[in-house]
Amino acid sequence: MKNSDDNIKNKDLNNLAYMLHDARTQVRPIVQLSKQGIELSRNEAYQVQEAGIRLREKAGEVRVGLKMGLTSEGKRKQMNLDSPLYGELTDKMRVFAGDKINISVHIHSKIEPEIAFLIASELEGDVTREQVLNATGAVCACLEILDSRYDQFKYFSMEDVIADNSSSSHFVLGPWVKDFKNLDLRELKMQMFVDGKVAQEALSSEISGDPVVSVIELCRLLALNGRKLKTGTFVLAGAATPAVPLKPGMQVELKVDQLPAVNVSAAGVKK
Repeated sequence: MKNSDDNIKNKDLNNLAYMLHDARTQVRPIVQLSKQGIELSRNEAYQVQEAGIRLREKAGEVRVGLKMGLTSEGKRKQMNLDSPLYGELTDKMRVFAGDKINISVHIHSKIEPEIAFLIASELEGDVTREQVLNATGAVCACLEILDSRYDQFKYFSMEDVIADNSSSSHFVLGPWVKDFKNLDLRELKMQMFVDGKVAQEALSSEISGDPVVSVIELCRLLALNGRKLKTGTFVLAGAATPAVPLKPGMQVELKVDQLPAVNVSAAGVKK
């Protein structure tokens, strides 16, 4: 790994991706890029993210979906950041419902309640709500497990977060529901239970005002990077509430009106 001042001055984006990749695989956080004096544009931050995903692909991982982040006002206030962003999801990030996740390989584990969309037909650029719904094959309740490869899970810039794959770590999908067209996706009550007690609750409207809007926004953001939302992938629409720290032994369950529940438990001892 390169660490010379010249590389920082020249903003060696591949090197930055490797730094974050190494921080994740070695469970060894680094100082936020912005605090190292590395100023990235929004586009450069996404290039670092993309380079990081390519490193994961070289290790055998396969892209399966995308996640939106900072879609709720509560989450933006929690993180002191101002607008939505996206990250990539791979097959190795999936934890199956009812299983345990080993958080000893995480730095700052957190968990949050979301809704996911299974994309049945391609979407690109400026799309409408109707187009998103028509392109969606199914929806489900899901839990996203977050992590950050930085020293602190706060007090970083938007570009720091994007470069770090928008704090993506793992995800847990509930059973897919294909017959969802009669549901008002803006008015679903969401309750996340930790050890049997409600830890967070909100309406799904807390996700971008409407979870479908998250998919619309994702298509717009992808288009800025010359990309489209591909058939067969899925989208985590973003959190309805602030995230909850995930600790060993926790049992977490998400219940969403008219959707099957989803649960996961945490194992391991944090280093």
